[in-house]
Amino acid sequence: IDTHADESSGTCPSTPGQLRLANMLADELREIGMEEVTLDANGYVMAGLPSNTASGCPVVGFIAHLDTSPDAPSDVVNPQVVEFDGRDILLNRERNIVLSPVDFPVLQRYIGQPLITSDGTTLLGADDKAGIAEIVTAMEYLLAHPEIPHGKVRIAFTPDEEVGRGPDHFDLQRFGAAFAYTMDGGGIGEIEYENFNAAKARVTVQGLNVHPGYAKGKMRNSMHIAMEFNSMLPACEIPRQTENYEGFFHLTDISGTVEKTTLGYIIRDHNRQGFERRKELMARITEHLNHTYGSQTVNLNMTDQYYNMKEKLEPVFHVVQLAKDAIAKAGLVPVAIPIRGGTDGSRLSYMGLPCPNIFAGGHNFHSRFEFVPLRSMEKATEVIVRLCEMVAAKTDKSS
Repeated sequence: IDTHADESSGTCPSTPGQLRLANMLADELREIGMEEVTLDANGYVMAGLPSNTASGCPVVGFIAHLDTSPDAPSDVVNPQVVEFDGRDILLNRERNIVLSPVDFPVLQRYIGQPLITSDGTTLLGADDKAGIAEIVTAMEYLLAHPEIPHGKVRIAFTPDEEVGRGPDHFDLQRFGAAFAYTMDGGGIGEIEYENFNAAKARVTVQGLNVHPGYAKGKMRNSMHIAMEFNSMLPACEIPRQTENYEGFFHLTDISGTVEKTTLGYIIRDHNRQGFERRKELMARITEHLNHTYGSQTVNLNMTDQYYNMKEKLEPVFHVVQLAKDAIAKAGLVPVAIPIRGGTDGSRLSYMGLPCPNIFAGGHNFHSRFEFVPLRSMEKATEVIVRLCEMVAAKTDKSS
């Protein structure tokens, strides 16, 4: 089902495919025996698994998003299961599209395992349909195994995460969880409780066009000024040159004529002070160019998108530790890494719902070379089950 998000849409969800999938999921949740299944007009699916213990443990939630990235085609996804033997994977014979460990060395971790891929013409959609599948499977397993003690569990599937709108209409009161986890992370074993502080910027440059043969002292080519703006940003602080905790400026789009040029940017930094300095630099460049070329030549419109959830999770770090313990209980080594992006969990944490991010298992998100190992999905499902069990056990122990 094509559930790509559309930033230009004014509706919620932004595309009809998301609502179609939401309806199907709501029906499936009812079929497996979940309670309190709801689907609102904005495409938010919620459901509950009732407690089977008298311990009075806190309600834990699990969240995944319905939409897929608009950065790659997603209209007709043809998934396939490939047994990976360490060599190149031919995704599409007709177009000679190859998923190679030379290009993506992370593949070497999964030799001997079945991988789910697309046919190389579209993304797969494991971001975040793998998370949805893991949550539903875990709930079905708990329903089939009432001998596993657990408190009340709430789950939710949200629209439009990929365009930053996932929590826009999220009803925290109706969800009713004390804390939650987004199943939206990457490789097996990962737990994420740090993410970028994020902003987007739109730079509009107004030029002045006259006949080029008579332009001396008159013409202001907006494209030249736009290039000057971009050249004043640090050349090495772009996505291609950065990793780990390093922030960046990312030019996402450019469109222009002599008369008018627009530049789109996203601004990212894990450090809040560094984040503010980046925004200040763009403002200073704007001021400088307006001083050089005349006031109102350059207009800068910046909007904050989300903030580092670490600030909200450190005071309730036991929520993160529970996830680490559950990952270890599933026989994996917990790996805490900073997210070089953002999730619904970030905004939800700032809305009052502590919400770190647990691996869904996929790699190469937003790409035609996206893949997810089947074993990673199985382990993510086990982590959800273990978490529910451990919350109940810790509550009993503390009682």
